[in-house]
Amino acid sequence: MKMPDFLAKRDPDSHKGDYGHALLIAGSYGKMGAAVLAAKACLRSGVGLLTVHVPRCGVEILQTAVPEAMLSIDNDEFRFTSLPENIDRYDAVSVGPGIGTEDSTQAALLAFLGARCKSGQKSFLVLDADALNILALHPESLHMAAGAVITPHAKEYQRLFGDSQPQAMADMHDLVIVKKAHHTMIYAPHSSAIENNTGNPGMATAGSGDVLTGITLGIAAQRSAYISRHGEDGLSLQDAAALAVYMHGSAGDKAAQRRSLYSIIASDIIDSI
Repeated sequence: MKMPDFLAKRDPDSHKGDYGHALLIAGSYGKMGAAVLAAKACLRSGVGLLTVHVPRCGVEILQTAVPEAMLSIDNDEFRFTSLPENIDRYDAVSVGPGIGTEDSTQAALLAFLGARCKSGQKSFLVLDADALNILALHPESLHMAAGAVITPHAKEYQRLFGDSQPQAMADMHDLVIVKKAHHTMIYAPHSSAIENNTGNPGMATAGSGDVLTGITLGIAAQRSAYISRHGEDGLSLQDAAALAVYMHGSAGDKAAQRRSLYSIIASDIIDSI
């Protein structure tokens, strides 16, 4: 894959706004670590600006652990229940890491997807973790995620699609499906699947998926910002997702060299991006 211009070079006269503004909706009481990991990975991927939407219980955690990120603060103390303002101003949005599946969170996610679908908003969307679990509880709403990238592991995929073939599901639902495995496969509507060849068993550790979500969000925001300034860059949505998966696996391989397959933790992957 050819390295896209937005990663291959940076104009000396550029500023942070040139590299995308990402929105990450993540975290709940007891699960703020997922938000921290995804936020750090997004920033390390090169995004210009990051806003993280968190419940009030997560404000001090995020401000301390990720001071580079701006915050959007939910109305609820403990979980995602209300939509951030002016969502259409972001170049890319990701929802899912650590948000839980409480009824109020389910309602908030479905309201967000419904508003996005109704408005025809086309900003890049990444859904992972509990966002996928919520969609599995509401299969009638899956059409509202059309055009998104989803990143399920085997169990999340099974909850969503049962034993159906990933390519058929990508075609039917207009999704880019990153099916995480030893050799992660990236499926896109009416396209040949891409097989990733980076990564190792040491990456089978808590938080690794949150890191992938953050990297994917960061790449997506940079791509969207680049396209808005220069026009199409030739990198498809599937290619962008595949690039993120490649970077995630490559960072994991570097972490394994520094540590070992037995001792990698998700933060080591971020440090190796």
